[in-house]
Amino acid sequence: MATTGDPDIITDFIVPANVTTIDGNFFTFTGMRALVKSGPPTNTTTFTAWKAGLAEFPALNGQSVSYDVLYFPAGSINPPHTRVCATGLLFLLQGTLQVGLVDTTNKLFTQTLQAGDMFMFPKGLVHYQYNSDAQAPAKAIAAFGSSNPGSVSIYEARTLQNPWHTHV
Repeated sequence: MATTGDPDIITDFIVPANVTTIDGNFFTFTGMRALVKSGPPTNTTTFTAWKAGLAEFPALNGQSVSYDVLYFPAGSINPPHTRVCATGLLFLLQGTLQVGLVDTTNKLFTQTLQAGDMFMFPKGLVHYQYNSDAQAPAKAIAAFGSSNPGSVSIYEARTLQNPWHTHV
């Protein structure tokens, strides 16, 4: 059986080769400040994610954790995808979301979330989130059990399997 995930480390944390000084700044990610100060964009109709993973926050290397802040404008979707390296835990801050996942027996599990609800997406299972509200946005935070949870879009994976597929 093949498994994926973060390696177990034998030190407190991993220092990247290009870092020479470790202080509190190393353990601090400031990439969400603009989002908190100005809020999500109001001129978009598509789902948007702000990430705090290994690529954005090198201190996470080996720590088996990362976050995304998710913004769903009215009527938008985070299309079906899977996280091959991590379980996800979604916490809905505002609005409502229709969420769902498909298990390995091809059974669909769905739920309507309200602000304050959490939903768990097991590692490797196809899942989605949809803001069915035509008027109001939804905001959520997703936590992952990996510093690099990976994401495979089901649509893109299917398109790559069929090179004759054309985009409409």
